[in-house]
Amino acid sequence: MWTNSRTAGASLRILQQLHLCCVHRHTVWRRGTDGGQRRLCRLMSTSGPPWRLLFFGSDQFAVESLRLLTSSRSSSGGIVESLEVVTLSGDAPVKRFAQQNHLPVHNWPPDNVDGQFDVGVVVSFGRLLPERLINKFPYGILNVHPSLLPRWRGPAPIYHTIMHGDTVTGVTVIQIRPHRFDVGPILHQELHQVPEKCTADELGAVLATKGAHLLVDTLTTLSERLAHKREQRQTGGTFAPKINTSMSWMVWEEQTCDQIDCLYRAIGLRIPLRTIWMGRTIKLLDFVGKCHISLSDHSRKPVPGSVSYQKDSNTLAVCCKDGWVGFKAVLLKKRLTAADFYNGYLHQTADGLFVSRKRGTEAHQMRENSTS
Repeated sequence: MWTNSRTAGASLRILQQLHLCCVHRHTVWRRGTDGGQRRLCRLMSTSGPPWRLLFFGSDQFAVESLRLLTSSRSSSGGIVESLEVVTLSGDAPVKRFAQQNHLPVHNWPPDNVDGQFDVGVVVSFGRLLPERLINKFPYGILNVHPSLLPRWRGPAPIYHTIMHGDTVTGVTVIQIRPHRFDVGPILHQELHQVPEKCTADELGAVLATKGAHLLVDTLTTLSERLAHKREQRQTGGTFAPKINTSMSWMVWEEQTCDQIDCLYRAIGLRIPLRTIWMGRTIKLLDFVGKCHISLSDHSRKPVPGSVSYQKDSNTLAVCCKDGWVGFKAVLLKKRLTAADFYNGYLHQTADGLFVSRKRGTEAHQMRENSTS
């Protein structure tokens, strides 16, 4: 079979190296003629870690998962053999972290991943991965999502969790599928009680840490979790669209004190709540919650949108559907304290009313029609 004993000996040594590669799942190297090393083979991990990972992420939420994977790579007995990063253009937090920690960075979309990775990981990436890319990962691509799927699929689950007053949320690790976001089978899921009065930013920080640890736990027992994955429920699915300015407009006659409180804690630190006064947009700042006020004129029943300056607490109290809520400042042409707004504007007019946007639009149209 062998042409000579020298050839047979060389072939036997190669087979022995390949056997070690298969048994230990290590990369086998040989020394080249220039003294450098050349990779001889790297067989796919057959049952467990350490994994060759390609990480897709962008924002600070994703950094927490990348940070934990990076530390696992450098620790003995870790679950990560190699780690590379795909990120979007621009100065994203994930890109900065990867560069600071000397991780290979690829721009989106990655050029060639054939045979280089076992598993993909997506955390807060914002791009739909095509089927041809997903299929290049023998163990698929995992996604860390900060909600109890199927509730709050979409790009802004944390904001909608707070906005809708959910008392329980969590983190879900799924295996992604092509064509649609957040619909893949569940590999791991963990509940989290939403702390009372917490903001979206505070909840996001907690879930980022929880999600990172859930991801590592999933990768540690990935083969077993893939074997026992479960499809998402057909009922109970809700969508969490991106937050935008249209969500910040007050509708005083429809919103309760609790709803306004949830809205402010969800988006108010990024997009100020706003209303209309005397035909002008006013941004409402420094929300203090539900107010218990005393009115000087008890014969006049307040209507939603009525504004009362509370001198003792330096607060603007606004009447809503079921009570009063307070703000310490507003933004008109510039930032004004409640006292500044009262002294400079409010007490000089009999129209102490904040108007909901839809009512304000109707009133503006009526004024235009009357002058035409």
